[in-house]
Amino acid sequence: MRNDEQVWRAVDERRDDYAAFSDRVWDMPEIAYTETRSVAEHLAIMEKEGFRIERDLAGIPTAVMGEYGEGGPVIAILGEYDALPNLSQEAGLAEHKEVVPNGPGHGCGHNLLGAASLLAAAAVKDWLKENNLPGRIRYYGCPAEEGGAAKGFMARDGVFSDVDIAISWHPASFSGVNEAVSLANTRIDFTFHGRSAHAAAAPELGRSALDAVELMNVGVNYMREHMPDHARIHYAMLDGGGIAPNVVQSRAKVRYLIRARDLPELNMLVGRVRKIAEGAALMTETRVETAVVSAVSNLLGNAPLERAMYDNFQRLGPPQFDEADKEYAAQIQATLSEEDIRAAHRRHGLKVEKGKTLCDIIVPLENRGEGGVGSTDVGDVSWAVPTVQARGATCAIGTPFHSWQLTAQGKSPAAHKGMVHVAKVMAGTAVDALRDPALIARAKADFEERTGGQPYESPLPKDLAPPIKAMGQGV
Repeated sequence: MRNDEQVWRAVDERRDDYAAFSDRVWDMPEIAYTETRSVAEHLAIMEKEGFRIERDLAGIPTAVMGEYGEGGPVIAILGEYDALPNLSQEAGLAEHKEVVPNGPGHGCGHNLLGAASLLAAAAVKDWLKENNLPGRIRYYGCPAEEGGAAKGFMARDGVFSDVDIAISWHPASFSGVNEAVSLANTRIDFTFHGRSAHAAAAPELGRSALDAVELMNVGVNYMREHMPDHARIHYAMLDGGGIAPNVVQSRAKVRYLIRARDLPELNMLVGRVRKIAEGAALMTETRVETAVVSAVSNLLGNAPLERAMYDNFQRLGPPQFDEADKEYAAQIQATLSEEDIRAAHRRHGLKVEKGKTLCDIIVPLENRGEGGVGSTDVGDVSWAVPTVQARGATCAIGTPFHSWQLTAQGKSPAAHKGMVHVAKVMAGTAVDALRDPALIARAKADFEERTGGQPYESPLPKDLAPPIKAMGQGV
């Protein structure tokens, strides 16, 4: 289809600049709450585009907002730019080769995510200006999606309270409207306190905090058989008590990530895990302290916005990849398993097509995925304001996220094409809402029905501050 829509032309005019912008963010991977250079890149673009800028949203130094326009409805487009630890990888290769040993890398494509969202917002800005219409477009730069729940803190603090609709996206193997399914989750640190002693001469005097952690892990493993199929529990050892085996460990710390279908189910599972921790402390005669690090809600869908976004996908058609793109994607696929490729198709409710390396379709709106489900802090935005998300094809079909293969493709021509494609979809959806007040009204009616008219209630404790220091230390 010929790209002759005004807002799509505004996207195309910027495509090279924003591809370079995305690459710069890829070059400076920063984990949750440490994205100072990445957000500086975003701020520089926002200033150049003429947005009114607000900084330090919800007390988070790397959370920002840029706005253009006056009066009318407020349309928000959400971006991210945080990387992941231990996923450093050279760009453009089909073999594992780190840039920085054990360094961070953009293994979830957030360099593309932020750039495409800001690109869409800039195009809508031009559309508002050229048509001299009321309405405001906002770009929200959101840090720390990977475990930091920044949008949850932002939603809890009312950052989105005057937004009419919110739009976002995520890189994927296929293009289409994101199925609004995700798991609510929380991260809780369990710190056990015991008593040190000489492990050989006087072991009876010691009370091992490390034993308590290990017993807690055993207890949770037995619990896994007796919880809902879709629930997930993971853990990471933060402090094993030191490196001296001849000293009974007096302190040990473990972080648990608990996921569930919704907040009531999550709260039930959290209660059970807490009891297991208390039991481990009782068995070892230690003491346990708990501290919530973060928490996010499950995603809430919105049928009118999903239909509007799908219509934009249909008008635009799938992204146009060339033979060079497909050749590199085939090289990446050669590093994957058949199960990786099957899982990517199942996740979008599609049948496997052997030999297909890159997306050449729009996933039908009615498709329902199978397989595992992750979590996102966009969930909290979706409970605060009507929200819709896209999936944009930016990588070889089957590429696992949070992998070196995804990092490797982050600066590829195919990734840039997918980024521009989804920016057009988001910009078109925003323009549809600005042109049609009835769409916003339908979206709000759907939102009210799904929430029962109840105001958003954050799963985060009211007195919990964003874990800026803890996440910045990489724990």
